[in-house]
Amino acid sequence: MPSTIHGVSASPGIVVGEAHLLFWEVPEVRARVIAEDEIEGELVRFHAAVEKAIDRLHRVKARAEEKAGAAEAAIFDVQVAILQDVELRKRVETLIRQSLSAEKAFDLVLIEWRDHFARSTNPMMRERIGDITDVHIRVLSLLLNLPDHDPVDLEPGSNAILVTHDLTPSLTIQLDRRAIVGIATDAGTRTSHVAILARSLGLPAVVGLIDATSKITSGDRLILDGTNGTLIPRPTAAVLAQFADRAQREQAAQRELASLAGAEPVMTDGTRVTLLANVDLPDEAAPAAASGAGGVGLMRTEFLVLGRTAMPSEDEQYEAYAKVLRAFGTLPVVIRTYDVGGDKLPIGGFPHEPNPFLGWRAIRMCLDEPELFKVQLRALLRAAVHGNARILLPLVVSVEEVRQARFLLQEAAAELTRRGVPFKADVPLGVMIETPAAAMSADSFVGEVQFFSIGTNDLVQYTLAVDRGNASLVTRFTPLHPAVLRLIARTVQVGHGAGLEVEVCGEMASQPLMAYALLGLGIRTLSVAAPGIPVLKRIVRGVSATGSAVAAQAALAADTPREAEQILRQALAEELGEELLGGLLGLA
Repeated sequence: MPSTIHGVSASPGIVVGEAHLLFWEVPEVRARVIAEDEIEGELVRFHAAVEKAIDRLHRVKARAEEKAGAAEAAIFDVQVAILQDVELRKRVETLIRQSLSAEKAFDLVLIEWRDHFARSTNPMMRERIGDITDVHIRVLSLLLNLPDHDPVDLEPGSNAILVTHDLTPSLTIQLDRRAIVGIATDAGTRTSHVAILARSLGLPAVVGLIDATSKITSGDRLILDGTNGTLIPRPTAAVLAQFADRAQREQAAQRELASLAGAEPVMTDGTRVTLLANVDLPDEAAPAAASGAGGVGLMRTEFLVLGRTAMPSEDEQYEAYAKVLRAFGTLPVVIRTYDVGGDKLPIGGFPHEPNPFLGWRAIRMCLDEPELFKVQLRALLRAAVHGNARILLPLVVSVEEVRQARFLLQEAAAELTRRGVPFKADVPLGVMIETPAAAMSADSFVGEVQFFSIGTNDLVQYTLAVDRGNASLVTRFTPLHPAVLRLIARTVQVGHGAGLEVEVCGEMASQPLMAYALLGLGIRTLSVAAPGIPVLKRIVRGVSATGSAVAAQAALAADTPREAEQILRQALAEELGEELLGGLLGLA
């Protein structure tokens, strides 16, 4: 049997396709001194590479405009302008004339530029760092004769499996889901950016493969098993037949689950549960509504910022939010304010920080940039007239932050009143409980907000001091750790005691055992990526409030995550049946 590369299941499904290997990191360049008679040839080679890179950027921009829109594609105009900069070219030419190879000369100049822009106190200067890195990679790849791949090179129907170290936001802009059938990355965990993106797109994905990019060649036939988290290069006919059979069985199971779209999410003892969808892009709203979701539990607004060089206008944001609200009519739509920072950075929009997960991000950035924040708040208030909108504040650790945000919300409303623009004033405000500080002081938010939303991805990360994007720590990222369960239990107790709705919008809710634990802890509103709703609905309809509560209390008392997992698995198997549970665990 071919050698299997093991990783982490990020999005279920089995696909067979051709590897599309994408390297997108600044390559190492060795110093190479050239002879005097080689100088003119190196100059020609440098200019040819730059012109080829510019031509490529024009084609990338055109394709990005089709998929993401003109505003998002404008990032590539900035990169073209960098390559056309007269001073940059002169500096590279000077180094070549001093007997440095074209690649080393360009490398040194771009390193100087990146350092210069990174040290700048001007935010607009720092915004160029990401663009400089992109052109650095592009031109060096050409000069070093390295694979010069972009996802946009793929034609629809290519049946490609994208294999890369990591899928950055700037690459995401170019992703053509008509051409790519699966994603495999060296980096990442189940809760990393690429994993969440893959589940939202319904693309099978395996992350945390560590070194798949060094073991696979572009064009290799691959089996990507997103269900079990494996990648098999160059499979034999027998192995292909085996996986084809499994894929058919999984597809049949998915069709059966899809038939539950119209079924009510009611537990066996009549307890009603609300199942909502997480939405990353406005275009996902209509499919999410068709999946049987009872609304949106988390609309991420980072798509408006990532990969761009300028913040979106109020009108652009209004249209994006209104599109989602219209798709869901009177059903609730929770829209989270900017959660940029950490693993979700706009192009150069943040200062370099040793630990961005603990840095200037999310609500901290918004409160420190009130005019920027009020643009978003005005757009949210305007869009709210089109549906049942709710505003969610991320990474709140103090009630003072909520009060400051509410003050800015009132200012935004007053500004709209002065402009005579229609808006909805009484939009419910909620906070994300995603740090131990927020969970332990949940009672301080009572009276200031209308709902709690538990973000389990970050709650696990901050509680256990485990970077959720670090593939080397994947076994230590354990959402069923008793400490995490106890923080969730406290949040539910405080919220329900005060009459507040408590929902969970993190990826924990998409895993059967964890969803069962959440139901047992009293959570009655769960939000997951739309493709995960059928599995979640099947679990809800197969278990009881009493049974899940008994299991959750036992898990709370466990000493280790493994003990908690065993308790929940045994209890869930008793309620659903071992065979059904095994199938659902495979599809989640």
